Amino acid sequence: MKQKKYLLPDSEIPKQWFNIQAIMPNKPLPILNPATREPLRAEDLFPIFSEECSRQEFDRENEWIPIPEPVRRQYASYRCTPLIRAYELEEALGTPAHIYYKNESVSPAGSHKLNSALAQAYYAKIQGVTNVTTETGAGQWGGALAYAAKKFGLECAVYMVKASYNQKPYRRSIMQTYGSAITPSPSMSTRAGKDILTINPNDHGTLGGAISEAIELALSTPNCKYTLGSVLNHVCLHQTVIGLEAEKQMEMTGEYPDIVIACFGGGSNFSGIAFPFMRHNILNGKKTRFIAAEPSSCPKLTCGNFTYDFADEAGLTPLLPMFTVGHGFKPASIHAGGLRYHGAGVIISQLMKDGYIEAQDFVQTETFEAGVLFARTEGIIPAPESCHAIACTIKEALKCKETGEEKTILFNLSGHGLVDMSAYDMYLAGEMRDYALSDEELAGYISEAGKLKK
Repeated sequence: MKQKKYLLPDSEIPKQWFNIQAIMPNKPLPILNPATREPLRAEDLFPIFSEECSRQEFDRENEWIPIPEPVRRQYASYRCTPLIRAYELEEALGTPAHIYYKNESVSPAGSHKLNSALAQAYYAKIQGVTNVTTETGAGQWGGALAYAAKKFGLECAVYMVKASYNQKPYRRSIMQTYGSAITPSPSMSTRAGKDILTINPNDHGTLGGAISEAIELALSTPNCKYTLGSVLNHVCLHQTVIGLEAEKQMEMTGEYPDIVIACFGGGSNFSGIAFPFMRHNILNGKKTRFIAAEPSSCPKLTCGNFTYDFADEAGLTPLLPMFTVGHGFKPASIHAGGLRYHGAGVIISQLMKDGYIEAQDFVQTETFEAGVLFARTEGIIPAPESCHAIACTIKEALKCKETGEEKTILFNLSGHGLVDMSAYDMYLAGEMRDYALSDEELAGYISEAGKLKK
């Protein structure tokens, strides 16, 4: 196979991922075996994940993890991604803030998800695995894994949350074009899916439920491994190429971010943009604020509880110490399908608990209003997930307008919305609705998760 040429000098593409676990003042609590309540080891995950990803999951010693050269060669088709100053958005807001965004929508799959998909597919391939499976919410992760699996010669099966499967037909077309098999979740093809549909035949699906189905398929299929697009430590590790590039690019501008913002589902793009900058808060006393922007209809950081919980709906996964609204949580069918996950990653949950991270939640119509303004000023139609980061950025920029402070704001544009136009159609027609979550509903889901606590 002919080797690709790098689009930028080799030195501009990171050669290592940054592992924030190695420098955290308080290490995350251990991941537990749900049966024994004993801490897991890397070997315990080998039946589900590739061995190298399992080892990376528990690595708390090595601050820098080498990026394999075959992965870097694939990165070279779209990295480094642009860092852009949003001059016209600043002008429209009348803010003295300097707004920058890292544009991850330029990847072949249209989002940041490819950064980890390529790594996970590569590690599966060199282990001799032939099949990979996963879940996807909005379809960004599924599309990224479908692309990565094809690049490394793997067969790929994706369980797509049924609400998004119906809302986003072109997302599934992307996966099918890359050669992957797509199943709407919950389905009748797994025991987990059958159990969910037995309780509610009209269940629109959750990420937790789709995870259960994908894991079941991986465990029951020879030479098949499960892959995950967010939440787990090794996924957050792979995404740090975003912030490592942004760090160099911000240095070229002569500025340093006062605020770093990203949308939040399970933590992949947030960790990617935030962790490399956060290391300077931890090690060097920097005072950058890190804000996770999540949907009001799935508020695990703003309203959830820090406890042990399952990462999936059926309870097939280990117990993770996380901010959660409960693994049985049934989120509303908002268009930001990638943010409809009940819990936060282990590392992010600990950093949130220790005060390094803030969280804000936004209703659906407010995020689309922000997305339309961004499209009309900066020219890029953002994914519904990314609209949350833009809404938060606008909120912080308008605070600067009120105070007259000239702060530097950096946010991650995690993906484009060119295959989400049905959602924009609904918003522009005035047909989009916001979803209110009662305190009683939330308390019920959270209390169920609390019963699992060690």
